[in-house]
Amino acid sequence: MDFIQNINDILTGSLGPFGPLIAVGVIGLVMILVTVPLLLNQPEDPLKKLQRSNSEEKKGKPKKERLRQAGRNEQLDRFATFLEPQNQEELSSMQLKLRQAGYMSKDAVRLYTFMQFALGIIGLVIGFTYVILLGHGDGMETQQRLMYLLGPGAVGYLLPKYWVTRRVEERKEKITQGFPDALDMMLVCVEAGQSLDQAIIRVAKEIRASFPDLADEFEIVSHEMKAGKDKERVLRDFATRCGVQDVSSFVTVMIQSQSFGTSIAEALRVYAGEMRDKRVMRAEEAANKLPTKMTLATMTLTVPPLLIILVGPSANGIANLGNMSN
Repeated sequence: MDFIQNINDILTGSLGPFGPLIAVGVIGLVMILVTVPLLLNQPEDPLKKLQRSNSEEKKGKPKKERLRQAGRNEQLDRFATFLEPQNQEELSSMQLKLRQAGYMSKDAVRLYTFMQFALGIIGLVIGFTYVILLGHGDGMETQQRLMYLLGPGAVGYLLPKYWVTRRVEERKEKITQGFPDALDMMLVCVEAGQSLDQAIIRVAKEIRASFPDLADEFEIVSHEMKAGKDKERVLRDFATRCGVQDVSSFVTVMIQSQSFGTSIAEALRVYAGEMRDKRVMRAEEAANKLPTKMTLATMTLTVPPLLIILVGPSANGIANLGNMSN
């Protein structure tokens, strides 16, 4: 009992009246952080795996659906209720956003949610350590202390969202930059006698070194066409995944060309020319914006030194005259 009383006195003297309660909370948080990785890395019991497979067969679950779930992480599958939105529309929206960011894994949504949860907890631990354990919050007001306590957790929770949003914008920009070159190459392949499917495969192979994101999208299109999926559906999914207006317009042109029976090569030739002109206009627009963007920096870096050079000697002379008169 004396040992426990000594610990209680130490905690009360260091952390205040709520020192023991804070210590219990920290220990519980540490146990949670240690337990979650252990649960994720724990291998699944083969007997439970066999029972789950048999139950799926008894329920009449389609074989196609079982194949879709076969490549998923079994450890994360246990926490699917917690790591995935239960609303189908919200889940589809999150999957689309992650695919537009380049994360094509089946567990992308679960990993994204897990990272939000983990980084949020780490941020709370950092805030708690800074304010309570290190004693920096002693002279703070209640509102400021709460900000330092909860702020890092909020930043950690929002950090994956910011990262994914930034990745989406960067990927769209790269696809926009590489799409005119891909169209020119596709036009050459089609005019050489290849079909659209073969041209897409060749383009995906050739632009891999320069534009890997666009090459990945073309490879997905080629694989879906080989699997027998409807070509129109494949092209529309391609436009949705990219989220780029140029790609959506290209898909519309291809679908209309296929529907009305017109020449794909002629449609590609016209659209590729428009994409080249559009790229030149984007470059001219960026060049015209450059002087405006440089104005503020030029004034900030040029005007103060110029004022010092012009006004400095006069100010120094006036100061010397004042000293001489005194």
